Formats: sequence, structure tokens, C-alpha cells
Amino acid sequence: MDSHRRPRQAVHHYPLRVLLIVPVILAVLTGYTLYQHSDTNIYMLWSQCHARARIPFLSRLPLIGTPACFLVSFFQEALDAARSFGIMAAVLSFTAGLLTVTTVEAARICNSPSILIAYPTGAWLIFNLLGGAIAWQLLILPAFFHRSRAILAARAQGPGELAGPADPNFGEAMRHLTKVAETIAIPVAVALGCVVPSIAMLILDEPVSILVWLFFPVWVSLIRQAVRKIVLLLHTERWHATFHLESSNIALVGMYAVPIACSVLSHGLLLWSLAHADDRKEMTRATIKCIVIDIFFVALTVLYWLFVEAGWRPAALMVVTSALLGPGAGICIGWIYRETHVDPDRSVTVVAVGASGEEGNNPSEETPLLR
Repeated sequence: MDSHRRPRQAVHHYPLRVLLIVPVILAVLTGYTLYQHSDTNIYMLWSQCHARARIPFLSRLPLIGTPACFLVSFFQEALDAARSFGIMAAVLSFTAGLLTVTTVEAARICNSPSILIAYPTGAWLIFNLLGGAIAWQLLILPAFFHRSRAILAARAQGPGELAGPADPNFGEAMRHLTKVAETIAIPVAVALGCVVPSIAMLILDEPVSILVWLFFPVWVSLIRQAVRKIVLLLHTERWHATFHLESSNIALVGMYAVPIACSVLSHGLLLWSLAHADDRKEMTRATIKCIVIDIFFVALTVLYWLFVEAGWRPAALMVVTSALLGPGAGICIGWIYRETHVDPDRSVTVVAVGASGEEGNNPSEETPLLR
């Protein structure tokens, strides 16, 4: 082992079932908190949609009419005040940052065998349309933990039974993006498929704009695929090669510039709105409160994710940056710093399970749990 390199554990410091205790607890707390803070105003929205008294073109649709009307009405009421406008802007910027992070992870070679990670559209639709924070706690986060465990176990055993020549679990390029073209496709897709519909929803606050925004994971996926194909057709073979995003400052800035800029602007808008009188009506208070609770538990879940996979420093950086520049910038900058704390793509000596060595068997308080 290189004496100048800190030893890294090959598998989770704790069993997967232990690591998943916290997400399960967070899911229970999310459901309980939302239940405790829901009131008759929320039920009234559902009742009005069921009676077809709101948004007729949606509520009259068979089967899906009532839930579709309820979702659109919920966000429409949540945006009906200057104070809630600032809050929703911050929420949407965090969503854009988190979407960028998960899409980057979807494009990495090491995550290609995991359908849930490599194709995140379905999981994001469940999050946006149905599950909220609980989808992150019980579906998305466990998938990432399970994948990390499989990758580290494969690398610990070497290119043998678990990691053959065609197995992306092992190798120096495992954390590369599958193609250089993704450095253009992902930021363009997030900007056009998520940020633009979010801005339209905030400004227009109309049923159609909200309905379009609800399906932003689909638009992001379609635009990403289209842009990637165009780039690959128009440019040289260099764009077909794999690429380690964090090795290029230009590519890194290009990838995260839009969500970070949105976060800074929305954070300033939120602070401005908090400095003025609260103009929210009763229905707006009820709906925006549920959104804030849900996104708060999503943020806690992501914070736990960072802590488990990379230790307390990236998690702390996310908290500090979120306070200064907004939560969208917090998740992006925290994730960039995280990459310096996970196993790099270059030759890494990994301590196998049960290997001798005092430092490898006695992790300190700074040792990430997934190492």
C-alpha cells in the first residue's frame, strides 16, 4: 500500500441494513410530521377537485382527474403570495441542484448496471407526483447505498469473479462519465427541462404551467438524450470517449453553473421576502407548509447520504454553503467536494475485508461509513 495514501475500507463500515435504519426513521418522521401539520384546507382542495369545482379540464378527466386537479391546485395555492414565491424559488433551486447531481451519477460508468440509478426518470416522477421525501428515503437512497456496496466489494476482490473485463464495477475509469457529450447534454437538459418550466410556473402560476412542470423529469430525460445524440453526430470521436468530470474545471463549472446561479438568486429572493410582511392567506400557508416540511426531510436525507459516503466534511460544507448561497448551491458544492473523498478513478489500493493493518481496522471519527 502506498504509504502516502490514507487506507480506504472496501465495504460499508456498517451493514446495509444498519445504514438503512436512518432513512426508514426519516420516512416515518416525514409521514408523521406531514399528517400532524395537514389541516382541513388540504382536504378541502381534494374535495373541490372531486366535485369538479376546480380546474374543469383536469378534474373531469376519468380516473386521474381528481388527483391531477389536486396536485395542480396544491401548487397553485402554494404560489399565491410574495412570501411563498420566495420559498418556492428556493425549493425549486434545490430540486434543480439535486436533479443535476443524480443525473451526473446516472451518467457514470460505475452506476450503469443499476436501472434505478442509471435511468432516474421513473424515480423522480414518483418523487414529484406521489412519494415526495419518502421516495428518496425508501427508494432512491437505498439504491445508491446498495450500488456503492457492490462496487466497493467488487474492487476489493479485484478483477476476478465479481469484476470481469466487461464489468463496470471495477477499473480506473469507473467514476468517469460514459461519454464526454454528457458534459453538454446534462446541463442543457436540466436548464431547459427543469429550470425553464420552474421559472414559468413561478411567474405564471397557471394550471397549464404547473402541469408542465410536474413532468420535468420526462422533459429532462428527453432533452438529454436528444442533445447527446446531436453532439455525438456533429463532433469528433473525442466526444464518444469516457470522461472524469471532476478533472476539468471548465466542465465542472459548466455542469453546475445553472443550478448554483439559480440557488444564489432564489436565496436572495427568499431573504428579501422574509424581510417584508407575510402576505400569505390561510390556504397558501397550509400548502406551502407541507412543501417546506417535505423538502426539509429530503435535505436531511441527502445530508445523511453525503455523511455516509464521504464523511462529515462534505456534509458540513453542504450545510454552510446552503446557509450562505441557498440549498441548491449547497448540494452542488457539497457533491463536488464529495468526489475528493470517495475512491478516485486512478489506481487505489483497497483494504479487503478482514485484512490486517491497524489503521484499516480502526476507523476514526472522520472515516466515511461506506468506505
